[in-house]
Amino acid sequence: MNKGNKLYEGKAKIIYETKDKNLVIQHFKDDATAFNNLKKAKIEGKGVLNNRISEYILNNLSQSGIKTHLIKRLNMREQLIKKAEIFPIEFIVRNIATGSLTKRLGIPDGTNLEKPLLEYCYKNDELKDPLISKEHILSFGWATENELRYIDRSTLRINDILTGMFRAIGIKLVDFKIEYGKAWNEESGKKEIVLADEISPDTCRLWDAKTEKKLDKDRFRKDLGNIIQAYQEVARRLGIMPEETNISEVNFGKTIPIKFKKK
Repeated sequence: MNKGNKLYEGKAKIIYETKDKNLVIQHFKDDATAFNNLKKAKIEGKGVLNNRISEYILNNLSQSGIKTHLIKRLNMREQLIKKAEIFPIEFIVRNIATGSLTKRLGIPDGTNLEKPLLEYCYKNDELKDPLISKEHILSFGWATENELRYIDRSTLRINDILTGMFRAIGIKLVDFKIEYGKAWNEESGKKEIVLADEISPDTCRLWDAKTEKKLDKDRFRKDLGNIIQAYQEVARRLGIMPEETNISEVNFGKTIPIKFKKK
């Protein structure tokens, strides 16, 4: 599948058109950002790992009945996906209190929540992705009541699947954020809601079940270092180590050579 013109470039990915109006190519960048793009760095190999991890997770979700935008992985950095009209909402599930939740409400960091907490944020970098209510979504027409009901159910189902998946490899799924869009379905001849974007250590908080070592983008946010090694550890535990390659972590002027084993 040949890439056409660039349609969109975000903080972590680039979207290219294809000859099929309903399909696009998603390219995973090595850029790392935090705090609404105030902190930036380039971390070589991050895009490769996120591509592989997200492909694995979305394929597993698809096998469990979750509709996603993923068609197939094309190469080390790119996926062929359905072109989707993205809802301007980030859907966040929290299983353990940390990050902005503890800051907003004074909840002790690491508190296990009695049941998953579902939150919504309005996707707008200039406004710093503010927390919103279901009433905001309905009032401003960002999604209909039926669409939101479907997405809420799907999101909590995804949480159940991912929690079990990560628990099996000794990782706690602390929280994650996902996006949805409406993509064309050839069989039905109409648009349907699909899980979009990615699910990776960039979009999840993942802690080692025994040590609570962070295996996600918090290593970048909090200057903990060893970002690539953490992402690599997630890939290793999932059994999807990439092909042997040399990858360097470039962070605050420091370059660390890393070699991956073959899958």
